[in-house]
Amino acid sequence: QVEFVESGGGLVPAGGSLTLSCAATTNNFSTYTMGWYRQAPGKQRHIVAEISNNGQTNYATAVKGRFTISRDNNKNVMYLQMNDLKPEDTATYYCKRKLALYADHVKFNSWGQGTQVTVSS
Repeated sequence: QVEFVESGGGLVPAGGSLTLSCAATTNNFSTYTMGWYRQAPGKQRHIVAEISNNGQTNYATAVKGRFTISRDNNKNVMYLQMNDLKPEDTATYYCKRKLALYADHVKFNSWGQGTQVTVSS
């Protein structure tokens, strides 16, 4: 069973925008700290942005000022609004529960399929 399903990726030109969605199947979503991660081909997976259950946020330096993480606990969905996209943003994007803000992801759940974001130059 999957706990989170990512969607919203696509192919966009540099400078474009995309909004990614992370739909939760669990009814405990509102209690979770959540994170968006990305993995480019041949590179390690890294945190992009994270959000606590009450809306506290943190961003990777590379996306600060361009990406906005948010959540709708009534809909059990987390979002990543991505603006001014750059070719270096090209990656597969994943969402996952985190232990806490600034902490590791929860390891007893597996990674999902992710959603592909490709930014052309």
